[in-house]
Amino acid sequence: MSKEVYFADMHCSYNNNKSDKIKRLLQKFPDRIKSGDLTAIKIHFGEIGNDSFISPIFAREAVNFARAAGAKPFVTDTNTLYSGSRHNAVDHLATATLHGFVPSVIDAPVIIADGLRGSNYRDVTLPDSAGDTILKKFHIAGDILDADSMIVMSHFKAHEMAGFGGAIKNLGMGCAPAAGKKDQHSTRQFVRHDQCVGCGVCQRICPEHAAVVTNGKANINTEICIGCGECMANCPKHAIDIDWTTEIVPFVKRLTEYAYAAVADKQGRVIYINFLTNIVPDCDCCGMSDAPIVRDIGFLASDDPVALDKASYDLINAQQAYTDTRLTENLQPGADKFKGLRQFTEGQVQFEYGAQIGFGTMDYNLIKI
Repeated sequence: MSKEVYFADMHCSYNNNKSDKIKRLLQKFPDRIKSGDLTAIKIHFGEIGNDSFISPIFAREAVNFARAAGAKPFVTDTNTLYSGSRHNAVDHLATATLHGFVPSVIDAPVIIADGLRGSNYRDVTLPDSAGDTILKKFHIAGDILDADSMIVMSHFKAHEMAGFGGAIKNLGMGCAPAAGKKDQHSTRQFVRHDQCVGCGVCQRICPEHAAVVTNGKANINTEICIGCGECMANCPKHAIDIDWTTEIVPFVKRLTEYAYAAVADKQGRVIYINFLTNIVPDCDCCGMSDAPIVRDIGFLASDDPVALDKASYDLINAQQAYTDTRLTENLQPGADKFKGLRQFTEGQVQFEYGAQIGFGTMDYNLIKI
């Protein structure tokens, strides 16, 4: 059975601005947030230097909606696995503040859901109906589990390993502490020495000191590497890689399993909104925002994250890509823009596997509001 995915485009008027559109999308799901709920507004605050993250002005619309239902909303995310400006709750809150996620703007507190150093989590399992999954136990942030309901606000964009990041990735990585993020990655990078120039970038940014430059070449100690992928994403010579033929599909499946685990206890209590704006080539975890690959499209909402991500993926691929970006092929409408950026990614596994394990459906009915 198909699921409704509601769509609001970018065209605005004096009495119908973008905030109004977010409000109208949320109002399509009047029974998901209950009076007295502690409601988690799950969002990404953006890494320092990044500017493509969802505006705190839009987060306030979710806060207003939850409060109007009698709930007690808080805005939240979890700490990162890699070193950066959101690796612990102190730095994470400071970054959120710099990016405008403060009570005077969002009218709600910000809580880092996995605690000061990522130790606030509990283990959960998936329903038996999920079948024979890769992982059997999932570490989920304690304050996500303790929330009664959620509004998941996801910036849909491309991603180095996942192909794209939408609602599923926002849940899978974004609701897991460092221990859960390690479970999902479980991939190990290697160095192509013919391309390595020994610049030391990987050595400086590796959170576990697994990357070391000796005799002018980098090497990665796979015994202590946690697979976060920061070295691969930041190598200026693209000399660090993974075995895409064997590693990427299991990674995407583990990510999807974690996404399901994050909300398995909240059936019928979650609203998902995807933002198809600033559709950039990299995650908001990067300390920069490159030029978008296609035009801004609009906002989508559903109570099914699989249908929502599939609809978002289809709308983006239906666009003509910009020619002055890193996207050098698959430019035409109908072509897979994410494969055009990184041919070895398998982002579609997120919604294909999500449907397989009962997380949602790929069949959707797109309804423009």
